[in-house]
Amino acid sequence: MVMRHAIVWLDHVSATVIRFSQRRSVVVSTASKHPKRKLHMKSGVRGSGHLPADVELFEHVVAAIGATPEVLITGPGLAKGAFERHARERHPDLGERIVATETLDHPSNRQLLAFGRDYFRKVDELLGDG
Repeated sequence: MVMRHAIVWLDHVSATVIRFSQRRSVVVSTASKHPKRKLHMKSGVRGSGHLPADVELFEHVVAAIGATPEVLITGPGLAKGAFERHARERHPDLGERIVATETLDHPSNRQLLAFGRDYFRKVDELLGDG
């Protein structure tokens, strides 16, 4: 059976991708190879105050998503938006499959899968696919 949906949770340090169907799920977790960093702002120093995007982590997420037709991106901070921009700019085929981006704190894999199933059940009902 083809995995029709994927939910991605990521922050600037790690990511989890769960591809799932009605009865099955596959979990792939990956972590940044860069050490944990904090960005400290100093008075008079220019800059955005944000860490740069971890393109290597993003590419691992893209690979884990594969050809899954519908993708929901979640996470607690700015990384989810940065990943969405990365996907739309560098992987337009994936960008077209992103259905939404939602803020979600730090769920367990079980909670993340439940959130994804509930989200896509509602989408499928609206589209008449349920």
